[in-house]
Amino acid sequence: MANLASKLRLPAFKETQWQIMAGPVLIMLILAMMVLPLPAFILDTLFTFNIVLSLMILLVAMFTQKTLEFSAFPTVLLFSTLLRLALNIASTRIILMEGHTGAAAAGRVVEAFGHFLVGGNFAIGIVVFAILIIINFMVITKGAGRIAEVGARFVLDGMPGRQMAIDADLNAGLIGEDEAKRRRAEVTQESDFYGSMDGASKFVRGDAIAGLLIMAINVLGGLTIGVLQHGLSVADAGQTYTLLTIGDGLVAQIPALIISTAAGVIVTRVSSEQDIGEQMVGQLFNSPRVMVLSAAVIGLLGMIPGMPNLVFLMFTAALLGLAWWLRGRELDDASGKRSNAREDKDSASAQAANDQATAEASWSDVELEDVLGLEVGYRLIPMVDSAQDGQLLVRVRGIRKKFAQEMGFLPPAIHIRDNLDLAPGDYRILLKGVEIGRGEIQPERWMAINPGYAEGDLPGTPCEDPAFGLPACWIDEVMREQAQIQGFTVVDPSSVVATHLNHLIMLHTEELFSRQETQQLLDRITKEMPKLVEDLIPGVVSLTLFHKVLQNLLAERVSIRDMRTIIDTLAEFVPVQSDPDELTTQVRIRLGRAITSQCFGNEKNIKVIGLDNSLEKILIQALQSGSAIEPGIADNLMRQTDKAITEQQANGVSAVLLVNPGLRVMLTRYLRRAFPQLTVLSTLEISNNRTVQMTAVIGAN
Repeated sequence: MANLASKLRLPAFKETQWQIMAGPVLIMLILAMMVLPLPAFILDTLFTFNIVLSLMILLVAMFTQKTLEFSAFPTVLLFSTLLRLALNIASTRIILMEGHTGAAAAGRVVEAFGHFLVGGNFAIGIVVFAILIIINFMVITKGAGRIAEVGARFVLDGMPGRQMAIDADLNAGLIGEDEAKRRRAEVTQESDFYGSMDGASKFVRGDAIAGLLIMAINVLGGLTIGVLQHGLSVADAGQTYTLLTIGDGLVAQIPALIISTAAGVIVTRVSSEQDIGEQMVGQLFNSPRVMVLSAAVIGLLGMIPGMPNLVFLMFTAALLGLAWWLRGRELDDASGKRSNAREDKDSASAQAANDQATAEASWSDVELEDVLGLEVGYRLIPMVDSAQDGQLLVRVRGIRKKFAQEMGFLPPAIHIRDNLDLAPGDYRILLKGVEIGRGEIQPERWMAINPGYAEGDLPGTPCEDPAFGLPACWIDEVMREQAQIQGFTVVDPSSVVATHLNHLIMLHTEELFSRQETQQLLDRITKEMPKLVEDLIPGVVSLTLFHKVLQNLLAERVSIRDMRTIIDTLAEFVPVQSDPDELTTQVRIRLGRAITSQCFGNEKNIKVIGLDNSLEKILIQALQSGSAIEPGIADNLMRQTDKAITEQQANGVSAVLLVNPGLRVMLTRYLRRAFPQLTVLSTLEISNNRTVQMTAVIGAN
C-alpha cells in the first residue's frame, strides 16, 4: 500500500489540493454573495478581507523584481474585481432592506467609513467619493491601461529580436538547450502577460463606472424605500441612506484604488534585480548635481517674501547635505579603486624585481606563449573572478565545450589574466602571443546591438559590436527591457567578450589544431577504433599528412567529428595519392551530406551562387596552364562576388558559391580572405536529394 501511495504521489496531491480548489471555491462564494442575503457581521469580515487582499496585492507588486514573478496578477485582478462587485451587491441589499434602522444597518465597517472618514457629512462624503472615482478612473486606471496596451504591442514586436538573442547565446555555447527553452518560454509568457494586462485593465475601468452607478442607484432607491415604505421624511431618508451609500462606496473604492495602483506599478516597472522601492531610491537620490540644483531652486523660492521660508530653507539645507555626502562617497570609491590598482601593480613589480635579483637564471625563466590568451583591464577583473560571481569563466568553459561538440576537437585552454597596461575597461584576445582582437567594455552597463531592424534610438554611449561590427550602444540596465521591445539585441558585458572570443576562435580554427591536438585526437579515436587506427597510422598515413588534411578541413569550417569517414577515405586514396589538397577534396566529397546540411540545414530547395560558363572556362584554362588570372577578370570576379553575397544575405540565404570540382580549391583560397562569410562548394559535395537553384550568377564581364 505504501508503494502504491508513493507511485501515485498522494502526499503531493494532499499538499496542493487546497490550492487547486481555491479558485472554484472563491467563485462559488462570490456567486453566493450575489444571491444570498448576508448578515452585517459577515459583511464586516468580507469588507476587511477585501482591504487586506488589496494591500497584499500592492505589496507583492512593489517587491516584485520582474513582471513574470507576479504573472497571476491579471487573474487576481479579475477575482478581486468580482469580489468587490459581489460585496457591493450584498451591501446594497442590506442597505435597502435595513437602512431605516440606523447607520449600523450594513455593519460597522460601512458605518466607520460613512461617519469617521467624512465626519458624518454626506456632502463631504459625496465629494470625496467623486474624487476617488476620478483619480481611479481618469488617472491611474487609464494610464495603466494605456501602458499595458503599448507594452503588449512592443513586446510582440520585440519577440523576434529576443528570440535571435537566445539563439545567438545558444550557438555561442553561453547557454544550454534547457536554458534556451526556459528563456523562450519566458519570452512567450511575458507576451501573454502584457496581453492579459491589456484586457484586465478594462475590468478596473468598468469597476469604477459600476461604483458610480451603484452609488446613484442606492441613493435614489434608499430615498424611495425610506419615504414610501418606512414613513421617513425626505431629509431623514436622504441623510441615512446617503451616508450608508457613501460608506459602502468608500469601503469598496479604496481597495479598488489600491489594486489599480498595483496594476500601474506592475506595468510601469522595468525588470531588474531590485524591487521598485530600491529602484526609486537608488536612482532618484544618486546624483549630487541633481541635489544641488534642486536645493538652489528651493532656496531661491524660500527667500521670496510671503513664502513659507523656514520649510523651504530646511529642505534646501537637507538637499545640500545629501549632495555633499553623495559626492564624498563617489570620491572615496574612485580613489579606493585607483589606490588598489596602484598598490597591486607596485607590489607586483617590487616582488618581481626582488625575485629576479636574488634567483639564478634557469629554464623556468623561459616562458612559452599561450596558444589562446585573454587580457583584461582592472575594471573587468570582477568579470573573471569566480569569488566575485564573475560569469566570464563559466561562459569560456561553455564556448570550449560547444566548440568541441561541433568541430570535433578540444581547443587549447584560454589563459585569462589582468593587464594593468590596458585601459581599465579594455580587453584583448591573443593567439600565440599576438593580438587578434580588442574591445572596450563598460561592466556596469548592457550593450544594445541593432541587428538591422531595430526601431528608434536609445539613450546611451554609441559603440560597435566587437565581434561583427554591428552598430550598438551601451545602455543602463533600466533601459534593457525597452531596448528589447524596440528590436535591439541586448547582451551583458560577459556575453560581449564571450561572443567576440567565440567568433575569433572560429575564424582561426585551423591555427588552433596543432600536432599536439592531432595526437590527442588520435588517442581518443584509438579507444573507439583501435584496429583501424593501428593499421593506418603511421604505417599508411603519416601523422603529418593526417594533420594537414584535418587542418585543411577546419580551415573551411568543416567539422571533423565524422572521423570514421575521414579515416576510411584516407585509407582508400593515400596509396595512390599523397597530395594533402587532393586528399582533402576526396574527404570533402565523402562528407558531402554533412557539409550540405551544415550550409543549408534541412532545406530541400537550396539557393546558391553560380559561375557564368564563359568565366568558368577562363578559370579552368588558367588553372590547367598554370598562368595567373587577368587583372581585369580578377577585379570583376571580386566585385561581382561581393554583389552576389550582398544579394544572398539580403534575401536571408546563405552565401554559398557552387563551382566545378576542379576550381573549388583555387577559388576558395582566392576568395576566402576577402569574403570570410562565403562558402565555396563543388558540385560533387551536394547531396543527391537536394534541388539546386542559382539565384545569383558571377560573370566574366
